[in-house]
Amino acid sequence: MNGHAVESGSHLTQAGIEAAKTMAHEESAIKELDASELKITRATAPRVVPEVNSKEVFDMKTCTDHMVKVTWTRDEGWHAPEIEQYGPLTMMPIASCLHYATQCFEGMKVYRGYDGKLRLFRPDKNCARLNMSSARVALPQFDPVELGKLMKKFLGIDGPKWLPKSRPGTFLYLRPAIIGNGSEIGVTAPAEVLLFMVAVLWPDFSAPRPGTKPAPPGLKLLASKNDTRAWPGGFGYAKVGANYGPAFVAHMEGRKLGYDQILWLLGPEHHVTEAGASNFFVVWKTKQGALQLVTAPLEGKIILEGVTRGSVLELARERLIEGSKYLTPEVGSIEIVERQYTMPEIVEASKEGRLVEAFVAGTAYFITPVSAINFKDEEIEIPMGDDGSSGHYAALIKKWLRDIMYGNVDHKWGVVIDEE
Repeated sequence: MNGHAVESGSHLTQAGIEAAKTMAHEESAIKELDASELKITRATAPRVVPEVNSKEVFDMKTCTDHMVKVTWTRDEGWHAPEIEQYGPLTMMPIASCLHYATQCFEGMKVYRGYDGKLRLFRPDKNCARLNMSSARVALPQFDPVELGKLMKKFLGIDGPKWLPKSRPGTFLYLRPAIIGNGSEIGVTAPAEVLLFMVAVLWPDFSAPRPGTKPAPPGLKLLASKNDTRAWPGGFGYAKVGANYGPAFVAHMEGRKLGYDQILWLLGPEHHVTEAGASNFFVVWKTKQGALQLVTAPLEGKIILEGVTRGSVLELARERLIEGSKYLTPEVGSIEIVERQYTMPEIVEASKEGRLVEAFVAGTAYFITPVSAINFKDEEIEIPMGDDGSSGHYAALIKKWLRDIMYGNVDHKWGVVIDEE
């Protein structure tokens, strides 16, 4: 198995390749994932496409007409992939995923560009990360390039109907997942696995839900107190379901108190890790006056290596430098820092007037500014720019990424899909 992926120098790609080498069976005995064997059965009961940001979209329950399914078995390896009508899965009550959390997934989007084209954003990263997550929960490996081919074929079929050219600037949420679905209760790696992929209508969270008033700009975060999302030596770096269910308790409690997400802290020093299911960034000035964009490091495998996170850092390091054509009167050059930092540091920066802005980065919330953080029952207000809608750095980085996703600029990260 070769575990192909582009940009071989990245953490995600290398992690996927190394995991594949470690976990793969002998090639002569086990079949690799092969997109060329794809079988397509067209839906006989096509579904209705709701209006943009309608109630159906905000419910996040409506999927497109088709789904991808690929079975893996211990004796044969990967079977022929299939695209078939969207519908329920069947499994036995003693399926491994139901008892032992042998399950992982990805979250990504497909975009209808303003140039009429359909695009994915850096899909190689998501495919490689799914491969890595699969290894972490004793599930089989695959060639990420082949998964990318299946993804493009699937979206080439459903994309034209569900993201019509008449709706530029819209997107679908794509959910590839792998589950241990074999009929076995033993505490061991599953002998049968299902890889599947669905596309879900997803709302633009910056727009109000139908029938409600627009929310104030910016997210309000509640810093965690006794709960911990991830820890050194754990699996916080993998996108597995076991990271999410236990976090829902704190999330729902925060919602009752009027907060949008939990800002996850770690240890007695209150190290800042993630915000909800997003990576967290802060812009501040050091005591010496240096302007910094700071986020938690990947070392320690505590946070998820977000694709949006990595893209923010790459663009910032390329464009937010002295002499860059991308700088504006409001946005100057800035030092990019990945390090452990604490909530008390944010409190101190706020009290001393050095806190500039903060934002979250991820697939679900994209780039969203943070307006407040509640830490130890005291609310810290985060500056939100001149007009109170967003900090300048968050707004500019969001624009750069949107331009790539929706084809306003030609960029290697925007992968065009051939439509049927």
